[in-house]
Amino acid sequence: MTALTLSTAAAPGLRADAIVIGVAKGAKGPVVAPGAEAVDKAYDGRLAGVLETLGASGAEGEVTKLPAPSGFKAPLVVAVGLGAEPEKDSGYDGEALRKAAGAAARTLTGAKKAAFALPVEDAADVGAISEGVLLGAYSFDAYKNNAGGKDTKDKNGKAPLAEASLLGAKPRDKEHKAAVERATAVAEELNRARDLINTPPNDLNPEAFAAVAQTAAKEHGIKVQVLDVKALEKGGYGGILGVGVGSAAGPRLVKLSYTSAKAKKHLAFVGKGITYDSGGISLKPAGHNETMKCDMSGAAAVFAAVVAVARLGLEVNVTGWLALAENMPSGSATRPGDVLRMYSGKTVEVLNTDAEGRLVLADALWAASEEKPDAIVDVATLTGAMVLALGSRTFGVMANDDAFRSAVHEAAEEVGEPAWPMPLPEHLRKGMDSPTADIANMGERMGGGLVAGLFLREFVGEGITWAHLDIAGPAFNEGGPFGYTPKGGTGTAVRTLVRLAELTAAGDLG
Repeated sequence: MTALTLSTAAAPGLRADAIVIGVAKGAKGPVVAPGAEAVDKAYDGRLAGVLETLGASGAEGEVTKLPAPSGFKAPLVVAVGLGAEPEKDSGYDGEALRKAAGAAARTLTGAKKAAFALPVEDAADVGAISEGVLLGAYSFDAYKNNAGGKDTKDKNGKAPLAEASLLGAKPRDKEHKAAVERATAVAEELNRARDLINTPPNDLNPEAFAAVAQTAAKEHGIKVQVLDVKALEKGGYGGILGVGVGSAAGPRLVKLSYTSAKAKKHLAFVGKGITYDSGGISLKPAGHNETMKCDMSGAAAVFAAVVAVARLGLEVNVTGWLALAENMPSGSATRPGDVLRMYSGKTVEVLNTDAEGRLVLADALWAASEEKPDAIVDVATLTGAMVLALGSRTFGVMANDDAFRSAVHEAAEEVGEPAWPMPLPEHLRKGMDSPTADIANMGERMGGGLVAGLFLREFVGEGITWAHLDIAGPAFNEGGPFGYTPKGGTGTAVRTLVRLAELTAAGDLG
């Protein structure tokens, strides 16, 4: 992973492969952002004009490369767009810095060192730039012959940026150092989630995922419990078993427990972990199953968040539940029309085996509820309906408490993860009534994402605050990379969950 350093060195004398500067979109053309004064001076104050001549506008994510001026030890200047120039006396938005740093890091594959001379006003800016660099430099090519085995390299065989030096930051400032340490912990675990999401399903089944969680838990002092098929059968986890029964790779329920001696609150995170989703007997049509290795993105996010919380030593107890199964069609698979007895004791008529995520989550939600946490947040690539509603970059937030839903939404927006609050309309609940069981796993087709949320609500313990994040859209990027977001697994919701834990530890969340 890219190494981060803080430096007070002047850009001209710094030995590096490139100097990264910011450029904003001003009313009359590109504007050189603070932090690049030395570079602009070397161009006789005409850097903005040079960039405009080269076609730069300062638009978000825009990258323009030009030779470094005479006297610089670095041979290259990389100007990256920050978007609209902020109003007078207001600084650059943290997400703009994060995206700019990520876009620059992505373009610097093969470079050994780059100096980032982006605007830095405080520790928050240092953290945002650090996160952007570490997330933008991510690459997953372990399965490519030119990637050199386990060394991650891009399609041209170039390794990610090796070192990034943040200019304008203060190496001896405790807040600046803490910002880098936080960014490193969060980004490393988020990138681990991306690795899991991108790993082919023949190498990542429920048992393999559980083993990864066990290894990480041991490393970071997290208590771990893994329920295998026998334990699930003994415990009556009919939802998880019903989904996984069609696969040769048996399901697992993994419980990760981080505890702090100073904690006053307890959060539970629950993640959908379908390591491959064929749809089961309700088989997905061609064109809809090629990326279904990503259907465990919710569990990956929960896993990464719990480990990040442990690494940060937050004063809050956090329990992560990973509901892991592979949804396959076979002679032993659950059929449409079957009735499952869930861990809660409720019975569910399975009308569609491709609505399996809510079944594994239901068992995990009830297990989490038994511990009476202060709040539960589940994360899942749950419905295509949510993608239709919000697109591929925004996840939906539903909850049984309006104030908590707003708090989760605000936390997501604060860390740069686009989200939108969604309702749980009571009239849609009737559509899941079953003549055979307590509830069916399908309801009205229209508003399918909301119907799924209403189903999950049935399995949350009475009086427990709960939120549901449907990350089906942004969890896996099938388009080109942008900002600090790569193609493939994105690690969406990791930063939101970590932020919720931080707010809870500080007493600012309920």
